[in-house]
Amino acid sequence: MPSILPTYAPPDIDFVRGEGPYLMTESGERYLDFGAGIAVASLGHCHPKLVEALKKQADTLWHTSNMFRIRGQKTLADRLVENSFADGVFFTNSGAEAVEAGLKFARRFQWGEGRPERYRMITFEGCFHGRTIATISTTGEEKLIKGFGPLLDAYDQVPFGDLEAVAAAIGHETAGILIEPVQGEGGIRVASPEFLQGLRKICDDLDLVLMFDEVQCGIGRTGKLFAYEWSGITPDIMAIAKGIGGGFPMGACLVNDKIGKYVTLGSHGTTFGGNPMAMAVGNAVLDVVLEDGFLNNINEISQYLHVKLNEVVNKYHNSLLEEVIGKGLMIGLRTKIDNKDVLMKLRDHKLITVAARSNVIRLLPPLIITKEHADEAVAKIDAACAELSGDGQ
Repeated sequence: MPSILPTYAPPDIDFVRGEGPYLMTESGERYLDFGAGIAVASLGHCHPKLVEALKKQADTLWHTSNMFRIRGQKTLADRLVENSFADGVFFTNSGAEAVEAGLKFARRFQWGEGRPERYRMITFEGCFHGRTIATISTTGEEKLIKGFGPLLDAYDQVPFGDLEAVAAAIGHETAGILIEPVQGEGGIRVASPEFLQGLRKICDDLDLVLMFDEVQCGIGRTGKLFAYEWSGITPDIMAIAKGIGGGFPMGACLVNDKIGKYVTLGSHGTTFGGNPMAMAVGNAVLDVVLEDGFLNNINEISQYLHVKLNEVVNKYHNSLLEEVIGKGLMIGLRTKIDNKDVLMKLRDHKLITVAARSNVIRLLPPLIITKEHADEAVAKIDAACAELSGDGQ
């Protein structure tokens, strides 16, 4: 048995250095990274402000645990509250932990309101909320749940975008609704504003908790700091991770006062969550993302990239590509052939992408890309498609 358990099958590529939107191998090959570590390297590789913040903190203090105050926590929590719906923040190490915290807080709210029998959450087909027992229980995806039963009987799954199905699934044990405003693993499916508004109304009418998972779509990825801002409504709980750390492991669960008043001393905890290193990097990420014009630039670049990608889709629509989908720089290319064949051909052309369900290729570039980077990516996609279609022979 290998010393590293074989839960992954990485290609024979060993990256040793990163710079901006590029990754380099030891032999000097340069790849354009439009995967960003699955939407994690939000500011690209080795962003100077993140490197500086991490080095400075590493020379000062690494860890104390949450038994003591951590200065960076208060700063980052205040900034997240100021720039979102939230009134309070709980810091974690990952997206799955942030989701788990939110699921606990939803139950805690119903318990605090005198309804402990309300513990079930409604989730949606195609969802992905992590790989813990609780979070794989939210999905019906065979590859996630095979061999890990029995799952937690606490979730009722309905079709994505179907308000009638949501209403029909609500019972006397329902505590709330959990949804990704933009599904990532599920194939870059964007929930419409009307659908999210409908969920908000259902939750308001029945005193349920509306929880958003913005682990992948948050922190500028869709062109706003948080994807919920496009809908005109706010959730009660929101899980974030990935982009807020810019490559350093961290996450957070944001809650409004309705939920937060029941998150009291000893009700939840973490050893590493909110550590000084993570807080230094998280604050540095926000320094960049909240700069004037940064989010506007994401929208400009994403509109430009969508136009260029549609030109390629039209060129190969008969044989290879179906459509361009997504929001901001969370983009999907739906393919007519096996998406993994397309992904591997793109990699041959030194472009890194990420596969998703529904035969979708995810393009999740760092948020700092320019039009030149967009043009380079489109040229690589065009060349790869030409070879796949036989035009490039």
